[in-house]
Amino acid sequence: MKVLKDFLGQVKWGELDYLIIDLPPGTGDEPLSIGQLIPHCDGVLIVTTPQDVALLSVRKSIMFAKTLNMPILGVIENMSGFTCPHCNKNIDIFGSGGGEKAAKELQISFLGKIPLDEKIVVSGDEGKPFVLSEETPTLKAFTEITNRIEKLAEASVKARTR
Repeated sequence: MKVLKDFLGQVKWGELDYLIIDLPPGTGDEPLSIGQLIPHCDGVLIVTTPQDVALLSVRKSIMFAKTLNMPILGVIENMSGFTCPHCNKNIDIFGSGGGEKAAKELQISFLGKIPLDEKIVVSGDEGKPFVLSEETPTLKAFTEITNRIEKLAEASVKARTR
């Protein structure tokens, strides 16, 4: 809690468009501390992989966020499919559709699927942001999801300031 308090309170952030804090799945001390330290956050994003075991933790995280009255912007399904570079066939290595199914069951927005893409690894190793790479289905998915998040965050801010 002290580290998070220092991180959020003593860092000179300047003017932020967004502060995104990537947390491990679940309902541990970190999300609780952040929920207490940022009681009026604009929204929570839930990122999951499609397989059932990951969705168990996601459901807990969603219920946890609702308990803390944190607005949930939606669910993103990461590592959702892979297009074989040799035959162009889509392969659902970790399954597919689990994030969308959980979002529907829990009545929250489903923001999209991000497929596995080797170019993310390559650009990361080169120190270049993936979003500046050539157009791929994965980049298109990132862009569409980002646009949805931006609209939802703006709506959340407007609703909170009324």
